[in-house]
Amino acid sequence: MAEHKYIKDYPRPQFVREPWMNLNGDWDFRFDDDGVGERENWPRELRADRKITVPFTYETKASGIGDETFHPCVWYQRMIVIPQEYRGKRAILHFQAVDYQAKVWVNGHYVGMHEGGYAAFSFDITPYLSESGDNRLVVKVTDSPSTVQPRGKQRWIKDNFGCWYVQTTGIWQTVWMEFVEPDHIRSVKITPKFDEESVRFDFVLPDSTAGSGRDLQLVTGVYFEGKRIRETRMSVERARFGLELDLRSEAAGEWKIKPWHPNHPNLYDAEFVLLSDGREVDRVHSYFGMRKISIENGRILLNNAPIYQRLLLDQGYWPDTHLTPPSEEAILEDIEYTLRMGFNGVRKHQKIEDARYLYWCDRKGLLVWSEMGAAYEFHDEAVDRFTREWLDLVRQFYNHPCIVTWVPFNESWGIPQIFTDRKQQHFTESIYHLTKAIDPYRPVVVNDGWEHTVSDILTLHDYEEDGDRFLARYSLRDEILGNRIPFNNGRYAFARGYEYRGQPVIISEYGGIAFTTDSGWGYGNHIRNEEEFIERYRKITNAIKATPYICGYCYTQLTDVQQETNGLLTEGRKPKVDPDKIRAINLA
Repeated sequence: MAEHKYIKDYPRPQFVREPWMNLNGDWDFRFDDDGVGERENWPRELRADRKITVPFTYETKASGIGDETFHPCVWYQRMIVIPQEYRGKRAILHFQAVDYQAKVWVNGHYVGMHEGGYAAFSFDITPYLSESGDNRLVVKVTDSPSTVQPRGKQRWIKDNFGCWYVQTTGIWQTVWMEFVEPDHIRSVKITPKFDEESVRFDFVLPDSTAGSGRDLQLVTGVYFEGKRIRETRMSVERARFGLELDLRSEAAGEWKIKPWHPNHPNLYDAEFVLLSDGREVDRVHSYFGMRKISIENGRILLNNAPIYQRLLLDQGYWPDTHLTPPSEEAILEDIEYTLRMGFNGVRKHQKIEDARYLYWCDRKGLLVWSEMGAAYEFHDEAVDRFTREWLDLVRQFYNHPCIVTWVPFNESWGIPQIFTDRKQQHFTESIYHLTKAIDPYRPVVVNDGWEHTVSDILTLHDYEEDGDRFLARYSLRDEILGNRIPFNNGRYAFARGYEYRGQPVIISEYGGIAFTTDSGWGYGNHIRNEEEFIERYRKITNAIKATPYICGYCYTQLTDVQQETNGLLTEGRKPKVDPDKIRAINLA
């Protein structure tokens, strides 16, 4: 019987394979502001002048460097010895995230390049390895202040400003290796079919699988709490193929599916075993949640029942590590605080989060809106870069049941003339439909907060402080949804040429209440004490809940971030107000 497979700090917990080797830790490091590294043959030997602790970027204290100055090019190096027991297998080198363009060499041989600051990537480095001794791994990373580069909340000028923070340059998530046979499972796309009480698996194996002449068999098992629900064996003749399994018991009514829901985040375990001529060559552990997201009559449904989403904006920054979670315990701490305060979900703002975060959201039952980091200029190059990385990310995180909404765009960032510009409108429509081509099962929000084009949910940002004024404003439902009046600061709900089509309405940013301080900023008038904070939070939150056509909200925000001081917690994760008082208002 397959028990749930959990390995602390494993970087890809939705697709677990052993053996693996963690390459985090001390690396050689060197700045290359003049861009001379390749010309001077640094890939063959990097004469480093300092050390860095991977996966923390040089801008962070945790890296051991802590230099917040922008450097356009940085180099990394470390030696790798392949353990005896792994020799003879294919060696796959994984990078969970590198910002922004990475080039990789092994023993002086060029391996490959990847562009994009958020998506994971990998290379088969087997042909370049010496199995008998040390292997030199060298990585060059280039970054830029370009506004056509998807960068999220990273500043593109010298100093922080507004709600934009210190840039992230280089390796910022785990680097690791795994060792596989030539015949192995490259990926599995898992689709829960809630109404059919079944699950579909779409497998990808290496292209060499087709016509190999070997007798390949795939055994797929599905388990719940250690009990086997289904197991099947099938012959493998192609590199890409699908399988759908009924999760109901043969005895009618004896076994019903166990749905995934914030109140009961049930997860099924899955195990995939690949046999070649009767010999086991690969074993992968995964999991999935049986849940369905749908929209009906202006409401969002989870498992065919309405759910009111109480979301918390979460930017995922830490004081000494910036975008990189300092530990798995730190990830859990943020999730536990979110749940303790009575929120049932998060909008991960302008950041694609570490896969371990999503794993714990799957386990804890925390809903996630997954939002792409924005570019800030509309240009052909921005369209190309954004589209390629976004589609990679949708595929990468498709299997996580906690993700219930995709958010490719926010507040017209990178599409500043979307209200009237047809090119920018076409771009957002194309991203919407491309996302749906990969994942037709989740809502997609286009231009969260401001002028929407095609969008499954109508999301509005409003930092109104007074509950009574909020109620009065949103009593004008038909005027706001009909695009006859702006809902906030001259902003309309829809871009010109688009109209309301019955979508659910969510206030996806509000609040931002900040205490009076000598430095930093928050939205609106600052408050002096906890009593004032709770009173304002209660009035504005209750006003949202009292507006009948609004079906959820997202409060700004979980923690302070650098100069932004409107968090419910400090940067160091200390509550500013009693979390139980926030919880009481949310759950009232």
